[in-house]
Amino acid sequence: MTDALKRLADAGVAVWLDDLSRKRITSGNLAELIDESHVVGVTTNPSIFQKAIAGADGYQQQVADLATRKVTVDEAVRMITTADVRDAADILRPVYDATGGQDGRVSIEVDPRLAHNTAATIAEAKQLAWLVDRPNTFIKIPATKAGLPAITEVIGLGISVNVTLIFSLERYREVMGAFLAGLEKAKAAGLDLQKIHSVASFFVSRVDTEIDKRLDKLGTDEAKALRGKAALANARLAYQAYEEVFGSHDKSTPPSERWAALDRANANKQRPLWASTGVKDPAYKDTLYVDDLVAPGTVNTMPEATLEAVADHGQITGDAVRGTYEQAKADLVALAGVGISYDDVVQLLEDEGVEKFETSWNDLLKSTEAELGRLAPSEA
Repeated sequence: MTDALKRLADAGVAVWLDDLSRKRITSGNLAELIDESHVVGVTTNPSIFQKAIAGADGYQQQVADLATRKVTVDEAVRMITTADVRDAADILRPVYDATGGQDGRVSIEVDPRLAHNTAATIAEAKQLAWLVDRPNTFIKIPATKAGLPAITEVIGLGISVNVTLIFSLERYREVMGAFLAGLEKAKAAGLDLQKIHSVASFFVSRVDTEIDKRLDKLGTDEAKALRGKAALANARLAYQAYEEVFGSHDKSTPPSERWAALDRANANKQRPLWASTGVKDPAYKDTLYVDDLVAPGTVNTMPEATLEAVADHGQITGDAVRGTYEQAKADLVALAGVGISYDDVVQLLEDEGVEKFETSWNDLLKSTEAELGRLAPSEA
């Protein structure tokens, strides 16, 4: 069952699970996925926590204790989510140790309501790193305009960061620049750069969902022929941008001078991470955003259904990214040719991404508040 996942790992793609719940931790399922399915990392987001905690399985005692202490709902949510991340990090610690800190990581996101507030994002990132208190944690910061200086500051403090909600090539280049600036600050402060890691989460399937919707509205044969091409083209060109900064793994593309200087100080590259890799359109193969985005030095974080699909029938045949750049550029040019605005799409997706996480977070606060009230001890 896991041969395809092994081939994926052997091709230089780190297999991460895009899900976490207390049941997954306590049942031994997470440990099983690590042992049997080549999973070497976990990502979470507000939507994942909202679904997990709404199910209530395994959370009742902690919520009752929090209710007895009369904590605020915001504190309760942070205590619950950081407990799960801490426990998952402990399960993944052997992977972290074996890979020199590259994998074995668990990501936890700053409060999405802070996405447009730089100072609050920095403060929240520091607090989360302190609360979880595990070296194999990634603090997730969204790639909004306000998030960019926060990324630099947090990396500069020596905190490892997963930059999330990246949709555009321009913003991805800004993210890499913010990462390099953070490493330069850390270096100037005398920190050990070997201990600082980062991934840049480039979202995939949502690009096709939005652009295909616009192509279907156009309805022409020319438009129909472009369905399902945008997301792969966008991600592949992101990998080209990555190579232009960090150099290619086969050394055919040299690194930028800025990175080369940090490389000499033993810094770690910021790996591209393919996120949102579950296929939304049943017309496409369910392993599309895994099979067709194989490239060395990347991460693919998958929902469990996608992980199982790849294990069962994934078609992993080696590097599927390098050598595709000209076609990828042509596909984006063709989209512009039929009137699809790339800039409009990626900005909409960023705005919607932040909004969706805010909605999930608010739903999580409401459901947790209700549980705190239900489980609070009587005053009699």
